[in-house]
Amino acid sequence: MTEYATPTVVPFLMYEDGAAAIDFLTKAFGFNERYRLQNDDGSIGHAELSIGDDGVVFLASGLGAYESPKHHAENCERARSWQDTPYIINGVYLQVDDIHAHFDNAKAAGATILSAVEDSGHGVLYRAADLEGQRWMFSQRPDAAS
Repeated sequence: MTEYATPTVVPFLMYEDGAAAIDFLTKAFGFNERYRLQNDDGSIGHAELSIGDDGVVFLASGLGAYESPKHHAENCERARSWQDTPYIINGVYLQVDDIHAHFDNAKAAGATILSAVEDSGHGVLYRAADLEGQRWMFSQRPDAAS
C-alpha cells in the first residue's frame, strides 16, 4: 500500500456494496480511488478515496448485519421521516471548485438530489444522497466563485 498523508479528520462510511459505492462516488462526485483491499467474497475490507488537495473518505462493506440508510428507511418509520428533510442529518461536507458542473455531473450519474444549487447565505451549495442513501453536501469554494 502506498503511504499517503492522512488529514486530521477522515469520514469512514459503511456500505452494503462497497465496490458499487466506489464506482458511484468516483463517477458521480469526482473522487479518485487511491486504495482498495477487496476480500475474497468481493466485499471491501478497506478503501480510500481522495478528492481535491486533501479530501479523503474511507469506506468498507461486508458486514452482513449492516443496513444502508436507504434500506434502513424502508424498514423503519423514524428513519423514513429523516428522509423528509434535505438537510444533512449525518453526512459528509465537501468544497468543490465549480458547483454547477459538479451538480450536473452528480445528477447525470444518478445521485438523489436533495436540494438544487442555492445561495444559502453560508455559501453556494447543494445536497445529494448516494446510491445507498449516504448524504453529502457540496459547497463551492469561496475563492472559486465566478
